Amino acid sequence: MKRMLKWLGIVVVVLLVGVLAIPFFVNVNDFRPTLETRLTAALGRDVKLGNLQLKILSGEVTADDLSVAEDPNFGTPAFLKASSLHVGVELWPFLLSRKLIVTDLTIDQPQISLVQAKTGDWNFSSLGGKSKASSPPPAISGKAPLDLSVKLVKITNGKLRMGRTLGHWKPLILEQVNIEVRDFSDSAPFGFSLATNIHGGGSIKLDGTAGPINPNDSAMTPVKVNLNIVQLNLSGSGMNDFAPDLAGLVSFQGSGDSDGATMHVRGTLRADRLKIAKNGTPAARPLSLTVIAQHNLRNHSGVLRQGDIHIGSAVAHLTGTYAEQGESMVLDMTLSGPQMPVQELTSLLPALGVVLPAGATLQGGAASAHLTMKGPADRLVTAGSLALTNTRLAGFDFPQKLATAEKWAGIKASPDTEIQNVSLNVRVSPDGSDAQDISLIVPAIGEMSGFGNVTPANQLAFKMSAIIHTSGLLSIVGNKPIPFTVEGTAANPVFHPDLKAVAKEEVKSVEQDVGKAAGSLIKGIFGGKKPQ
Repeated sequence: MKRMLKWLGIVVVVLLVGVLAIPFFVNVNDFRPTLETRLTAALGRDVKLGNLQLKILSGEVTADDLSVAEDPNFGTPAFLKASSLHVGVELWPFLLSRKLIVTDLTIDQPQISLVQAKTGDWNFSSLGGKSKASSPPPAISGKAPLDLSVKLVKITNGKLRMGRTLGHWKPLILEQVNIEVRDFSDSAPFGFSLATNIHGGGSIKLDGTAGPINPNDSAMTPVKVNLNIVQLNLSGSGMNDFAPDLAGLVSFQGSGDSDGATMHVRGTLRADRLKIAKNGTPAARPLSLTVIAQHNLRNHSGVLRQGDIHIGSAVAHLTGTYAEQGESMVLDMTLSGPQMPVQELTSLLPALGVVLPAGATLQGGAASAHLTMKGPADRLVTAGSLALTNTRLAGFDFPQKLATAEKWAGIKASPDTEIQNVSLNVRVSPDGSDAQDISLIVPAIGEMSGFGNVTPANQLAFKMSAIIHTSGLLSIVGNKPIPFTVEGTAANPVFHPDLKAVAKEEVKSVEQDVGKAAGSLIKGIFGGKKPQ
């Protein structure tokens, strides 16, 4: 028994030594030209491999480096460069018949550059094109040809740069890119997944199916995908190129499907610390947007069919179109927000660059907005109507601001300003904000109307008039309007009532009344005839 165990041990050791010695007797580099040619044929691009090594215990062939040539239309730098390539192989067919059957590929630490031209073509559009595939490679003398039955392709710890040849658009840089492609086939759908971090802040995870690969343009391959973006920093990543004033952290969870030309997207977008206007500050409360849209993958245009904006219980509806024109993204959108609770909207006002008087806050009531947004995103013009009902401007004493009128009209001061109704037509552009047809009812004061504008620096220039509910000495004025101007800044408005104008109007009115009375008296004396 001991002798049998001894001989068994010797056989095991001999076999183990024999297996470990195989790499010293087999020159796996003999397969490098065939492997390069097969990969070149599969990708339609020249593929170069470094020195190959066979690792028996792990059942793989490794290459010191890998490069895939760029499309000549996009220049000469490599499309992909990697520090190493791991090729999983079926070990026994290789040992017994020197047949290299590839089961999986792992590309480690690649640097990949994806570039889109003005025409909409990508530098990977020609990858795998049948028209560019080379003829089948010759078999190595005395050996069977390479079999590329790949079940799994992996990219680990890569860096991917997505850029444009057009204008000033900044590239999107993805770091620590990990990709898996399962059961790859160029003639049937195959599964894939991706996880990556975004340079500048944020992360992306997606999974789905792609294929069959479009033989004429790989970029137009059909795709179905589930997408999860977390805390994408708009300004840090450069994704706000089309609107530099836009900032915030954006997350998206949804799905999309593409026929290769148009992507249909559904999901929910959340924006934290959102800033929209140049002079705005980040909003303290998140905003969410339920999205149904279709996007043209080649010309970067699309239709927002549903865009339901939620700020707490306040809901507004955004729809319209967008289209890239030259170096601008041109919008044509409509926003409708009927009867939104004011309390929910106050946190968004700083992001819009809206400044209230220092120490003042809006409380209670409802707001309505019907606006259009047109033009390049970085020079957008917003126009339409705004209205507030039954709200309070807490911490702002409007009557005290009209101190001169208060003394005469008997207006009582109050720490807050109750607003029954306010409506106006607005036009907001990079040059400032214009307000027309202002109608304001403040029960403690009366009815006001007028027009004016706010500069980008929040300087005010308004011309208004007020019909004051009088109870003091100015009650003799009756319902005559008192003109006043509003100057200063939005944070510290200065009101200038023009009582001299009121007095002049009263004197003129009295003169007119006296003139009418004298005329009637003369007419009565002379029987309606003019005196001779």
